[in-house]
Amino acid sequence: MDALWNDSQPIYRQLRDRVVAMILEGTLKEGDALPSVRSVAADFRLNPLTVLKGYQALVDEQLVEKRRGRGMYVAVGAFSGLLKDERQKFLDDEWPRVAGTIQRLGFSAGELLARLPPTTPDEPTND
Repeated sequence: MDALWNDSQPIYRQLRDRVVAMILEGTLKEGDALPSVRSVAADFRLNPLTVLKGYQALVDEQLVEKRRGRGMYVAVGAFSGLLKDERQKFLDDEWPRVAGTIQRLGFSAGELLARLPPTTPDEPTND
């Protein structure tokens, strides 16, 4: 995790967003332990309550599960749930603009898809 924080939103929210990004990037996989609250607080000079609040947001979203006495772990299904949310966000926020550009340039979706390189087995496929 990067130690740079900005003033645009609360630090606990930025911490939550960074953990989400790590799950989507595959840095944290389902079943992996999150760094302890104490270690994150010490490493980034944060109040442990701030770290706990960020982690609790992940628990509330069912992306992370608490294991009493053992820590917090990425929940089963976290990646697929986040990917589904990211796809929907793209369709809601970005696709109208992209579709307009495609239409304005005179392309068809099929024409663009034909130009994509084939996916490798390691890459996620469209479900």
